[in-house]
Amino acid sequence: MNSTLKSLFLDQLADMYDSEHRITKALPKLIETATCKELKTALESHLRETEGQIGILERVFKTFDEKPNQTRCDAIVGILSEGDTIVKKNKKAPTVNAAIIAAAQKVEHYEIATYGCLRAWANTLGNNEAAGLLEEILDEEKAADQSLNELSEEKNEEALEEVEVGSARR
Repeated sequence: MNSTLKSLFLDQLADMYDSEHRITKALPKLIETATCKELKTALESHLRETEGQIGILERVFKTFDEKPNQTRCDAIVGILSEGDTIVKKNKKAPTVNAAIIAAAQKVEHYEIATYGCLRAWANTLGNNEAAGLLEEILDEEKAADQSLNELSEEKNEEALEEVEVGSARR
């Protein structure tokens, strides 16, 4: 197989198209499990963004005269599986919101890394429209990560305080 930057780009684009579809299925479970109103709101907002990102990715495919297609993203499958395990282990614990944030941030960091590469490749390939669309998604992912960072400071302290209060009662 003769691999080119364009074929690499399209392969990774299909990978992210699959990722975003998988994330839209995973986020409702996290929203349901979260016990913090602010976290639920942040995740609901990101779910709407993710649904919009699927449409943006479809537009990116079109800028390359390609039909949108999905390639199983083993990385996101693994990250989501690990996140599910972390959340399940903490579901009834005071650490549940901290666990959800950690799981969500792992997804965000993967997306930020991949969208950064895709944007750079689109620029290199001379497709400014695709690069602009990917920059839009990248900005949303960075904002979601920042929102989770801010929430994590508060939720980590709450989880620690609840554990300390529980230990003091013993």
